[in-house]
Amino acid sequence: MPTFAQAVTERTRRLNTRLCVGLDPRSEAYRDVAHLKAHTLEVLEACAPYAACVKPQLAFYEALGLEGLAILEEVCAAARTLGLPVLLDGKRGDIGSTAQAYARAWLGGQHAGAALTVNPFLGFETLTPFVETAQQQGGAVFVLVKTSNPGQNDLQGSGVSERIAVEIARLNAEELPDQETGPEYATVGAVVGATHAGDLATFRALMPRALLLLPGLGAQGAAAADLAPAFHEGGLGALASASRGVQYADGLKVAASVTAARGFRDDLNAALAAHS
Repeated sequence: MPTFAQAVTERTRRLNTRLCVGLDPRSEAYRDVAHLKAHTLEVLEACAPYAACVKPQLAFYEALGLEGLAILEEVCAAARTLGLPVLLDGKRGDIGSTAQAYARAWLGGQHAGAALTVNPFLGFETLTPFVETAQQQGGAVFVLVKTSNPGQNDLQGSGVSERIAVEIARLNAEELPDQETGPEYATVGAVVGATHAGDLATFRALMPRALLLLPGLGAQGAAAADLAPAFHEGGLGALASASRGVQYADGLKVAASVTAARGFRDDLNAALAAHS
């Protein structure tokens, strides 16, 4: 079985897409839970041809209780059937056995993804259970480096984001010490907000073996035209994520979601072509 990084890279090359489609089903938009499930699965299937991976946001499923976790399992199963790598956006992070339990929960099992977003702010040693579990499962972790929200600078400024990036590069160099062999990208990826276009080249250089997840495309105001510095030659190494801008592009119209996903894909490709 290919690793998450290998699967994303292969899909990027084959379908010429760098788009990560976020699925954040908001209960207030639907008649009931059955309606929410049906629409979410419809958007997933319809937009799959334009996506390199899919990113369910755990909070929206957890908010529905056991029904939500059952829906999450169906979403993950449907994505796997469609050949879409699954990246769960949970931003988990804790110490010791609790971190190990989070890693087991969200990187293995029916409702787990192949990859998970992880919060490093309890210390770098807390990443170990997530990284080890991802390596055992052929998955990945995406460590928060510089997030897309306006208030991120409260804790991520003053060189903190760069320090995290250096640690990610160290972990990946341990995994792949010979850059001439192995997969192009290692287990540990990084979350760098697409809203920080001016910083993308710096973080790309700091983490050469990391897949970059770039949230904020669309509803948060980031533009595809500004994201080319996050990519390596051939348009590899990064995933630009759009959630509300796809799932709710025009209310609950699935055709509008497809148009939005196709548009984001094409805009990203145009940006890369202009940058080359």
